[in-house]
Amino acid sequence: MTRCRRAAVLGSPIAHSLSPVLHRAAYDALGLDGWSYDRFEVGEAGLPEFFETLRDDPSWAGLSLTMPLKRAVIPLLDEITGTAASVEAVNTVVFGDDGRRTGDNTDIPGMIAALRERGVEKVESAAILGAGATASSAVAALALICTGPVTAYVRSETRAAEMRGWAERLAVDVRIADWAEADRALRAPLVIATTPAGATDELTAAVPAGAGTLFDVLYEPWPTPLAAAWAERDGAVISGLDLLVHQAVLQVELMTGRSPAPLAVMRAAGTAAIGGNADAAGSSASPSALPSSSPSSSSSSFSS
Repeated sequence: MTRCRRAAVLGSPIAHSLSPVLHRAAYDALGLDGWSYDRFEVGEAGLPEFFETLRDDPSWAGLSLTMPLKRAVIPLLDEITGTAASVEAVNTVVFGDDGRRTGDNTDIPGMIAALRERGVEKVESAAILGAGATASSAVAALALICTGPVTAYVRSETRAAEMRGWAERLAVDVRIADWAEADRALRAPLVIATTPAGATDELTAAVPAGAGTLFDVLYEPWPTPLAAAWAERDGAVISGLDLLVHQAVLQVELMTGRSPAPLAVMRAAGTAAIGGNADAAGSSASPSALPSSSPSSSSSSFSS
């Protein structure tokens, strides 16, 4: 008899999350017939109560977490991995057979895997555009692959202070520059854009011929104007979908114990979902199958 196992993604807002599409595609490909993956609208205030609803249910295998829960969940866990501790952010919770709750972070190795897939193993320098939600993961990833300085282009002193803090914590040579000089970032061999949609549109004319590699963490709408301009100038482009898929691959492996997870199948499912297949991105469990938090409707904008 197949053992039923459950997993889900939590966050607020969560309607846009592609995680159910990716994880369900993996379960189908791996023949995990008894596995289900849902989404729940849960904010910071409701997170402890949600965890209480899971306490006596051994069917739960794991959770994916998006903002604003990546730090809020830490006090509710029994332990976190070194990777998660390095950025004080957990995007994955694995429930052990003994009931222990372990927090991990697959954003960092997922970013490295996405870069490696496109042939980026090491760089001598890099630039980060903005200090968005994935900026700390970008700094942590660069700590492992960048042998020289990282220049972060930010709009405010508050963001600059945050980046200095991550640089010190992760022992990365991060140099702060004003956003007004962001066009200089585009000459770096690796540029990671962590900004919201539209923020980098003004830089398209400054993309140099023979550009290096652009990692734009957005995936909807795609391509962004910067990514399109980059490709036109023969630069390599990595999208937020690449990051989302690679971090989800690692989550599936952690939660199911099955490796390797089906990367190509998961990427195809994600591509289909953001290509107009709203039904695929929007299916969710019936209310009777859920804990106290209710499922939400969906769209297909970016979520880590």
